Amino acid sequence: MNIRSLTRGDGVVIGAAVLLFIASFLDFYSYSLAGYSNSQNAWESLGTGLGTYMGAVIGGALVVLNRCLPQQRKVAGLDLGMVGTGFAILSAWTLFWTLVDVPDHVDAGAGLILGFIAALVLAAAAVATPLVPALQAALVPAPKPPAPQPYGAQPQGGYGYPGAQQPAFGGQQPYAGQPQQAPQAQQPGAPFSPFWFAVPAPRPLFAEDGSPSPIAELAPGVWYLAVEQRGTGLLTEMQDGRRGVLQDTSNIQRG
Repeated sequence: MNIRSLTRGDGVVIGAAVLLFIASFLDFYSYSLAGYSNSQNAWESLGTGLGTYMGAVIGGALVVLNRCLPQQRKVAGLDLGMVGTGFAILSAWTLFWTLVDVPDHVDAGAGLILGFIAALVLAAAAVATPLVPALQAALVPAPKPPAPQPYGAQPQGGYGYPGAQQPAFGGQQPYAGQPQQAPQAQQPGAPFSPFWFAVPAPRPLFAEDGSPSPIAELAPGVWYLAVEQRGTGLLTEMQDGRRGVLQDTSNIQRG
């Protein structure tokens, strides 16, 4: 699970879910009759508290969880993000008609009004994030590459970070005191120098054989090694040694 794969849209979903949870404890209805006044929150009715409010909160959690997982999980043929979005839409729909159809002598409380707004924002963010580029930007920006190391200095960091000390391809270690360099690879017809890069938003990594199903997802904030040019894509090596082709190379950050 990698929180750096979260987007701005996921941040809106998280904020709306927290606001919705808080709203469930505020007044849902308030009424005054014959000099007697009272109020109740959503938890006076488990159908409202658990079914409507917590349904949307759980939906938001599924949307965010689906983003963090390295591979999408499915329930009844639907990925978790779609299931969570459905929960959020249903909650917003229910709260809207509850707000419209307030009984006589009863006033809508702050919990109902705020809950509807939060559920609406949550549902809108879940639906719009895959469609709006601004919401697809990384919630936690990728760290900048480290400053170049002086000759003979020991580079810092671990695998997946530019300047990290890595064994060269073929298992050969670099000479003592020699600065670490990316392994050299040749593409027929044109030279290619491997380089580290980071993606601005989560992007799928496809198998080398060209199959349409992704084998992994590259996450923002993590450095990956581009080993070879494959058409318009890049043959990419992940931290665990797996390789795949990144087809969408737009706006990547080179280390």
